[in-house]
Amino acid sequence: MDTKRATIPCTGTLFDRSEYEERQRRVTEAVERAGLDALLVTSQSHLRYLTGDSGASTYFAPHPLILSPGREPTFVVRKFDEESIRAFSCIDGIIPYTQAYELTTVCGDVLRRLNLHNKRVGMELARSSLAPADVNALQQELPDLKVVDASKLVTCVAAVKSEVEIEALREAAIVTDLAINTFYELLREGVTETEMAAAIRKKVNAAGKELAPPLNVPFGERLRLPHARPANYSIRMNEAAFIELSGVSRDYCAPLCRSAVLGRYPGLESLHKVAEEAIEAAVETIKPGVTTGAVSAAIRKVVAQGARPEALRSRTGYQIGVYWSDRGDLSIEPDAEDVIDMNMSFHIPIILFDEGGYQIGCSESVLVTEHGAEILSRTPHTLHRA
Repeated sequence: MDTKRATIPCTGTLFDRSEYEERQRRVTEAVERAGLDALLVTSQSHLRYLTGDSGASTYFAPHPLILSPGREPTFVVRKFDEESIRAFSCIDGIIPYTQAYELTTVCGDVLRRLNLHNKRVGMELARSSLAPADVNALQQELPDLKVVDASKLVTCVAAVKSEVEIEALREAAIVTDLAINTFYELLREGVTETEMAAAIRKKVNAAGKELAPPLNVPFGERLRLPHARPANYSIRMNEAAFIELSGVSRDYCAPLCRSAVLGRYPGLESLHKVAEEAIEAAVETIKPGVTTGAVSAAIRKVVAQGARPEALRSRTGYQIGVYWSDRGDLSIEPDAEDVIDMNMSFHIPIILFDEGGYQIGCSESVLVTEHGAEILSRTPHTLHRA
């Protein structure tokens, strides 16, 4: 049998090949600007961004994508998944390995063949998909290899969205709004978190859409448990509810946090007002040329004036795009120096905690335009009262 003719062509990418090739070109240019000879991409979301492949099999061992100026991309993948990766990625140069321990040898052979074995090669050292043992083994295989941390290189390129990415973000925001409005419609005394989560998923799925995990929907006493999975806890009168979720379109997410009160809860209601004002300060501050640290400062100034300093326990934003969030992405946090540019997109969650440790707050997903921040949601971030 002619194995080449039997190979399944790439048919499963979510965007046209030209979109991925443009992303690879931009990353390769960034590799050159960084003074590197190549980049080994191993982050699951970065592989999705650059190739279309989900990276679902990287649990077995890293699947390094090797990008080097003047060379075609090379994907080192597990043999078991080779045909799936050919079908669901846009990479033609695929080199397989069979057992996890073979990765180092095979990857080393590829780097030798590309004459990169003694060059400056960037690696995503701060990403969980690349273990220290992987790096050590490769350096033992190639003792003259010069490993450079390039964890944020793809992040910074991917932060600026193309037109098709922006379209996907807008589509995801529509799904998010559908889910949030379902939450408002169904919130009543006695409904449980699990019932609410199931009803939201059912409504979204019935519309032919989907949500990206997780779906956080704590009620009442469980507001003290951020990111807790839905439980069989029913909301009662004069309790609050919080929801955080994201619709997804072509892997692109537009997350949102919203809060509601069933009856009255004066303490949390006043705290939510502070979160609303902080969101509005962030939207007012975001524009091309401003740093993410400056946006953080504007948010924290509002919180400091309107609530206890300890009410805010986390950073106040991060870039969004492929998947929901990733360690090492651009972050809206104190003293951060990343410069905001046009067509970047961020999720800005302002989650505050009262003296009893109960969370309340809201968020917006925004797109940076030449005029400032465009809010993607059509659901107001004011507190919902049921």
